[in-house]
Amino acid sequence: MSVTIAFDVYGTLIDTHGLVAALQELIGRKATNFSQTWREKQLEYSFRRGLMQNYEPFAVCTSNALDYTCMFYEVDLTKKQKEILLSSYRSLPVFNDVEDGLRRLKANNYRLFSFSNGTADDIENLLVAAGIRDYFQGVISVDDLKSFKPSPAVYSHFLRESGAKGGEAWLISSNPFDVIGAISAGMNAAWVKRSKNSIFDPWGIEPTLTVENLGELHGKIG
Repeated sequence: MSVTIAFDVYGTLIDTHGLVAALQELIGRKATNFSQTWREKQLEYSFRRGLMQNYEPFAVCTSNALDYTCMFYEVDLTKKQKEILLSSYRSLPVFNDVEDGLRRLKANNYRLFSFSNGTADDIENLLVAAGIRDYFQGVISVDDLKSFKPSPAVYSHFLRESGAKGGEAWLISSNPFDVIGAISAGMNAAWVKRSKNSIFDPWGIEPTLTVENLGELHGKIG
């Protein structure tokens, strides 16, 4: 069987800070920090809901995080402005290296899947809008389990759905918590270090592989 690869979506394939330009029009110089806080709270809320077993879809975490960030930065966005931002979150851009990296892997018979905290419908729409859906054999979502990464159950769910074995499957993610979660669940995992300032959590669990872009994956995983 060909090597099976699970691609995280938000922050790995899709640039979660792709709304900075739109935010600048709304709030000016606070836009970059606003975007960063929004992303951090989005993930925090998913972690907390997973631990509490008080599940809501990832889009709810995103919306709640937007409300928090507005309060934190004392930004008074209208309901309509928030709706526009949340709608735009469903059509975020891909990073520049993504399409070429996926093309090379698919051409060499790797089995590619997207694997995300987002619902299957949301990810299908996001990948279609980004023009990269056809590279993937399937879309696998944690929503099936009503939980979130890095619960070990969701990585087991990926393996079942993809028909892969842990030692033969790879997760590709720019999120250290995701990489550590996958390795802890018995998978291999590559960390995409998209910024030279990115820090991998010092837990004593290291990535199987570290790359700076998806183009480096070809020939290094298998």
